[in-house]
Amino acid sequence: MKRNKNLDIIIINWNSGNQLRECLTTIKNEYKMFRVSKVIIVDNASKDNSLDNLEHLSLPVEIIRNSHNAGFGAACNQGAEKSQAEYLLFLNPDTRLNADSLEKPFLYMEDDKNCKTGVCSIKLIDDTGEPGRTCTRFPTPGHFMVKIMGLDYMFPRMFKSHFMTEWDHNDSRQVDHVIGAFYFVRRKVFFDAGKFDERFFVYLEDLDLSLRINKLGYNIQYLAYVEAFHKGGGTSEQVKAARLFYSIRSRIIYGFKHFNLLSAGMLLVATYTFEPLARLVLALMNRSKKELGETIQGYKMLFKDLPHILKYVQK
Repeated sequence: MKRNKNLDIIIINWNSGNQLRECLTTIKNEYKMFRVSKVIIVDNASKDNSLDNLEHLSLPVEIIRNSHNAGFGAACNQGAEKSQAEYLLFLNPDTRLNADSLEKPFLYMEDDKNCKTGVCSIKLIDDTGEPGRTCTRFPTPGHFMVKIMGLDYMFPRMFKSHFMTEWDHNDSRQVDHVIGAFYFVRRKVFFDAGKFDERFFVYLEDLDLSLRINKLGYNIQYLAYVEAFHKGGGTSEQVKAARLFYSIRSRIIYGFKHFNLLSAGMLLVATYTFEPLARLVLALMNRSKKELGETIQGYKMLFKDLPHILKYVQK
């Protein structure tokens, strides 16, 4: 099937409220000058009014309504299956595009000298007005262990996590990974790499995909001369205990998928023993009942889900 040289935008919605409409409005503003074939919204059973009256925006919107929350990776795969364009942009609903946020990455990818770039992203400005630290290294077991022990939090100059927080993100460069909030990928590369691994549900599925794309021989480029706004946290801010649960759960799955069995096993043990105690102590030091409650709730979910996690990592 012949693909057109345009872009399909895929947005995963889950109770995004007015953020989705604001995001679409900025796409519409750019759509006047840049051709977007389709904006595919995959809704993971939202219970708010975020899908109401979107047809008035005069965009080529296609909505897929799931009866349950299928997870981020699975919903992205659903949207990609509906696409026909040469390029896909996975875009978070808590973003707002600038005038050239689509055109410049498109032109970069179209340049023949960048034909080995599989993925690119742009500078995402957060609500403080500063560039978000959105690029990461491919993590090692040591990076995750530093995070588990909180060493990057206590001694940031001595111990670094896989997040590239030491870099101000004000220059363009090739990186290992860009976060999925603005993930501009060649459609062929996305499918050749095997799409998103749906076992992750949410968090680190984009990191896992970047690693597989890298192994295919493609690089990943961060473009500092193009900007968009990204609130960060998205709708998961509403459910911080669940966010803690899913982020740790994804880290375990990533470890068993990409590290040797000994390293992955050590991470699992540290995650279920040392880390909850460290997080509880930190919550007490912060004198935050809310943080304490969210930590307890998040780890209750994690312990309850352990049989399922062990089943996933054996696949």
